[in-house]
Amino acid sequence: MPVNYIDLKEAKQQSGLRMTVVGGLPSPWSEAAKSILHIKKIPYSAIRLDPRDNDMANWSGSRSAPVLMFENESPRTGWVEILLLAERLSSEPSLLPKNPKERALALELCHEICGEMGLGWVRRLECVDSGLSANGLSDKNLSAKGGFPEPIAKYLGAKYGYQKQQGPVYKQRVISLLNMLTEHLQAQREAGHRFYFGSTLSALDIYSATFMALFKPLPQAQCPMFETIRPAFESCNDDIAAALDGILIEHRDFIYSEFLELPLSL
Repeated sequence: MPVNYIDLKEAKQQSGLRMTVVGGLPSPWSEAAKSILHIKKIPYSAIRLDPRDNDMANWSGSRSAPVLMFENESPRTGWVEILLLAERLSSEPSLLPKNPKERALALELCHEICGEMGLGWVRRLECVDSGLSANGLSDKNLSAKGGFPEPIAKYLGAKYGYQKQQGPVYKQRVISLLNMLTEHLQAQREAGHRFYFGSTLSALDIYSATFMALFKPLPQAQCPMFETIRPAFESCNDDIAAALDGILIEHRDFIYSEFLELPLSL
């Protein structure tokens, strides 16, 4: 079913589950949260984020998204808080391994995708670096440079702690994390499994699939994102492109085709 979008006034009047989400582009944190609720068949209403709306920021406690609001409980702003609330609201299907050691490993790997300095975080900073480094280049060279357009790059850079001298570090961290995920999936494939853990879907599969949007978004028919921002998501320097192993995209396509909703509701 398409996502049920409502405005802020409606959201404040409703009870139950409401979530602010990024609109117009496949922000992986928002798309992962939507996918978790979809798989668990947990009903909710979505509000598109307006970071300039003070009323929305006061209500949700954040100028970022996603933020998950349940009844009168405190807002959930972190990826792990959102996942654990979803696990509490619906235990089936469970998206974390039952074995304690496997559960700990799963959460650790999820953090390496979703958390601070994880794959999404450093890819965002790497795109900021590319966008700001492109400032002043000719239009011909600018398209090849990639990264976020300068106004977006400056906004995100200030918000997420971009440091110009760390540009090579961001790139190498992206490559290392892509390689780590590739090695994990290849080991699973050699053991006869298509998922990150055994023969069942987990949160890690969802995060891996949704965060591939930062490297290779789904086609426009399935992912109707702002066309002006798509080139920034698709642009990769040669080293990152080489680290984006085909098994990661194959896994993404498998997860979306079998478990997630298409086209995306942005």
